[in-house]
Amino acid sequence: MKRVVIVGRPNVGKSSLFNRIVGRRDAVVEERPKVTRDAKESIVQWRGVSFVLVDTGGYLHGARGLDAAVSAMVETSLKRADLALVVVDARVAPTDEDAEAARVVTRSSVASVLVANKVDAEVHGLEVWEYLRLGLGTPLSVSAVHGRGIGELLDRVVEELGVHEDDERPSEAAISVAIVGRPNVGKSSLFNRLVGEERAIVYDQPGTTVDSIDTVVETSEGRIRFVDTAGLRRRSRFEPGTEYFSMVRTLAAIDRADVSLLVVDATEGVTAWDQRLVERIDAAGSPVVVVLNKWDLLDEEGKRRIEHDVSERLAFVAGLEPVRTSARSGRGVHRILPAIAAARADYERRIPTAVLNRFVARVQAENPAREGRILYAVQGAARPPTITLFATRTLAPAYLRFLERRIREEFAMHQTPIKLRVRRRGA
Repeated sequence: MKRVVIVGRPNVGKSSLFNRIVGRRDAVVEERPKVTRDAKESIVQWRGVSFVLVDTGGYLHGARGLDAAVSAMVETSLKRADLALVVVDARVAPTDEDAEAARVVTRSSVASVLVANKVDAEVHGLEVWEYLRLGLGTPLSVSAVHGRGIGELLDRVVEELGVHEDDERPSEAAISVAIVGRPNVGKSSLFNRLVGEERAIVYDQPGTTVDSIDTVVETSEGRIRFVDTAGLRRRSRFEPGTEYFSMVRTLAAIDRADVSLLVVDATEGVTAWDQRLVERIDAAGSPVVVVLNKWDLLDEEGKRRIEHDVSERLAFVAGLEPVRTSARSGRGVHRILPAIAAARADYERRIPTAVLNRFVARVQAENPAREGRILYAVQGAARPPTITLFATRTLAPAYLRFLERRIREEFAMHQTPIKLRVRRRGA
């Protein structure tokens, strides 16, 4: 599918334009520069033509540190692009940073359209013609906030791409896999390994990823949409604004996921916040795969400690064999796809009614409930497995937890939530 990349210096409204074109608030937007860092993608359809639209961070020539990583990501995105939308702020005169952004596009030899954003009224368009000096042709005036000129811009995009109605079609449905965890545990490094390219910026400081980004990959287990999310931490530790919206996007990714990869820093062990994340994934009803990252940095004592942590502190995944990886070197990453397939199989598992009732009868004979007796059981739904217990009285939560644990052991269902419901029937 053709790729259209939005580029420009910081704070010219690239993410606002991205959101306006895709028709929803996919990218985090805030009234300050450098909020966008990673390359975010979405499929767009216009006049029967489909293309991938890519939002990028602000390009800064000669930048250092994290800004340099963001600029390098812009250049990488341009290498795969079929068209670049070079966005400038029409309310101010061209800056040296605008010129550098235009220069990197020119050097990439990618076809381009110059977009003068923030033309909210006729008076704002008076300075647009000064941007002819960038050498990118006649600018198109738009207002991403108010939607002005967006239709004309999309018409131009379709014309520049040279595709026709039904030439391109959106990708078919894929399994959605959310990569979640605390900040700085290696989620973006793992994401890049799984998708096979540098899509997410990896930098040695927490909070580098501020938005959820995704890529669809054809794998041996079928088509999978991997979603890299921002690191979650307690609300008391972040301020309103970008981090709040990052949290909202991460929680939404968990809710939409078919499988969640919980990435744990093996050098730090399982924390109380990791436990909270498992509970959140369980509440969303999706299966989980625990990934112990940075495994290569542990000695034998450290490995025994983290394995004890998983069995003791992650009660929901008790009995699960975690995947041990090093996202930086790639060691063990090949085990993640089979683990995702196994989790998906658990999620869709159905236990025959006769088998389930023989199991329940055996458990009750060994350890009967004090409150009442289970008459029979039936699995009414999958995704996740949901079992209804018809009993003489309401069963205590402790007995239900015991029964859930025995179901996991008996049927080897360690990676998916299991829902137990009790309905009272007369003895």
